[in-house]
Amino acid sequence: MKSLLRFRKICYILVILSFTGCNNRQVSSGGLEYVDPDIGGVGLLLQPTRPTVQLPNQMIRVYPVRKDYLDDQIRYFPLTIISHRLGELFGIMPFTGALSQEPPVSTWDNQLEISTPYFLSTWLEAYNITVEFTPGEKTGYFRFTFPGKSVKNLFLTNLRSGTWYMHDRRTISAEDSFSGMKAFIFGAFNNDGSYRDTIITGRKRQFITFHESSGNVVEFKYAVSFISVEQAKKNLGKEIPQWGFDRLKGDAKEAWEKVMNQIRVEGGSDAQKRTFYTALYRCYERMINITEEGRYYSNYDRQVHEADRDFYVDDWIWDTYLALHPLRNILNPAIEADMIQSYVTMYEQSGWLPTFPVLWGDNPCMNGFHSTVMILDAYRKGTMNFDIAKAYEGMKKNANEATMLPWKNGPACVLDTFYYEHGWYPALHPGEKETVPLVHSFEKRQSVAITLGHSYDDWALAQMAKEHGNKDDYEIFMKKSENYRNLWWPEKGFFMPKDDKGEWIDIDPVFDGGMGGRDYYDENNGWTYLWQVQHDLPGLINLMGGKKAFENRLDQLFRESLGRSKYETWAKFPDFSGIVGQFSMGNEPSFHIPYLYNLTDSPWKTQKKIRMLLDAWYPDNIFGIPGDEDGGGMSAFIVFSSMGFYPLIPGLPVYTIGSPLFEKVTISLPNGKRFSVEAPGGTATNKYIQKAWLNGKPLDAPWFNHSDLINGGTLKLEMGPYPNLNWGKGTNIDSLFANLQSTN
Repeated sequence: MKSLLRFRKICYILVILSFTGCNNRQVSSGGLEYVDPDIGGVGLLLQPTRPTVQLPNQMIRVYPVRKDYLDDQIRYFPLTIISHRLGELFGIMPFTGALSQEPPVSTWDNQLEISTPYFLSTWLEAYNITVEFTPGEKTGYFRFTFPGKSVKNLFLTNLRSGTWYMHDRRTISAEDSFSGMKAFIFGAFNNDGSYRDTIITGRKRQFITFHESSGNVVEFKYAVSFISVEQAKKNLGKEIPQWGFDRLKGDAKEAWEKVMNQIRVEGGSDAQKRTFYTALYRCYERMINITEEGRYYSNYDRQVHEADRDFYVDDWIWDTYLALHPLRNILNPAIEADMIQSYVTMYEQSGWLPTFPVLWGDNPCMNGFHSTVMILDAYRKGTMNFDIAKAYEGMKKNANEATMLPWKNGPACVLDTFYYEHGWYPALHPGEKETVPLVHSFEKRQSVAITLGHSYDDWALAQMAKEHGNKDDYEIFMKKSENYRNLWWPEKGFFMPKDDKGEWIDIDPVFDGGMGGRDYYDENNGWTYLWQVQHDLPGLINLMGGKKAFENRLDQLFRESLGRSKYETWAKFPDFSGIVGQFSMGNEPSFHIPYLYNLTDSPWKTQKKIRMLLDAWYPDNIFGIPGDEDGGGMSAFIVFSSMGFYPLIPGLPVYTIGSPLFEKVTISLPNGKRFSVEAPGGTATNKYIQKAWLNGKPLDAPWFNHSDLINGGTLKLEMGPYPNLNWGKGTNIDSLFANLQSTN
């Protein structure tokens, strides 16, 4: 990832300490009771999930810092994380006994840890301390229960740079400028209750000590601001004006109840409910709202702004445009509109629509300008409360002027100019030395992945132009959307690289291309990128020789041997996980692939594959995520697939049907209506659709429109143990797509 030192703006916190308690309050649970934040807590190969405690889409996000669920040591508790997998901001750790030059670390007992979205409790074995935490929007609240008659210490750490200040016996503050300069404050209480202020530069240790005769419970409430210390103080006064841990915990639980209960499921197993509701919880990890009382600080122009709507950051659009943003268009289009407007505002402030907009600015990870697809998808689904003209301006500027190079920001380079003129990103031959200094030394050119991804982005831009009657732009970008065809090598049956002379580079698409295949693909091999033409699936089918050949190739994907051992494969393709044949369930570009059988004469194979993949790769345990979850990117696939449908082509307001895990799913829509998927008798055995009805009318194709969903209604499925080989068969794909694109 890019260095965190790019963020220069000061972050402020205000912390208050006390020895008080409060009454408990009980709130009913519903779907929330099934959430298990430890699912996926051991990464298959790469990153584990984290048991994040936060309010939905809010910026205080806390978890015990350890390597993963199997790590038996907790190092500290962050006051908030900066971004998913990109580090934390400040940390605290309670301990007993004498102070030490080494930071305190403690073992923990997983049987004694309580982990929920709104509350964390864990026992520090080394010190016999119980740590509890509950979140507010811009605030957090720790409660530490120490053993009797012990010297009680709080270790405070700056995880980057910063300064702590002691204001009085109960109040401290800290600043962190992210500039690389380290400055720390040490504040400790003497036995008589007094304290001393000491500024220590270059050290990573600050302690607050309470005498052994003091009370056993220390409460620690704090607020975070990206504007000022004074604003942090206001945030604290607004959210936690009085002491009362359990009151804040009750409020947090109610906030999670509201979003969890928006989708009700009936039937299925408890294990399936745990997987489903945990996935739904993770869909609210980000983006996060950083607006503070009508103001926000933006590092996109390094200014504090007055705001009449909320400003959101922290999104990895390469992962989230596929399913997370489409899910939010169903569950909360008003917040989705605020998030899109945040993208537009970032464009106005920085000059580019961001790719991975995090707290400190755009982190130009991965490839593609998929915010274009995200914006089109929202617009066509009726989410229009954003500056559409300015959004289009930013989409077009990215397409015409920004570099396409992975992990790079800024204006186009010579490789982009070549793409504009010739219609493919030029690749190097194996062993050929890079000639363009701007190319990332690890991420490489990713020439095939870039050509395919930008073909989709340009299609989305063309469709947005069409929505507003811009015929010239429509024709220009629709032509560019066909650039993927330039890399189809018919004799090989794969999308393959070409050099700058237009000559094929004859590689092995399964294994060539260096680490992660990044010379030509990205994180996956040519089998995964064979299907990356979501915007023109009829065209892809024709390239492969028609529907039957397309179906046969899908069958081959799920059966094809790796051609080598798994350890050899994973040494080069660690993101290529959740393997079934050459299919990778553990990486986002694969999500739509099992649904492609709905374009063939065998839709029942989609039903079979989806059930198999959910059962095999998403169990309700610590190994329950087959790859990097990426803050809701993978979890949204679980939510959609478990409900029985999926947004196959973001940018077209249509869903394709799979096989629901539950006998009934009911979505409470923001407009007061409800949409239900009913599959009475549906079980692990009865997974095949026999017949279907949409609002009482027979449905013979495995598709329905967004309007069918958002206007409320019922999709009813008759399920059985064996496939109905005729249901959904015979869809005219060319007519289907032509109709969808002509009516929007």
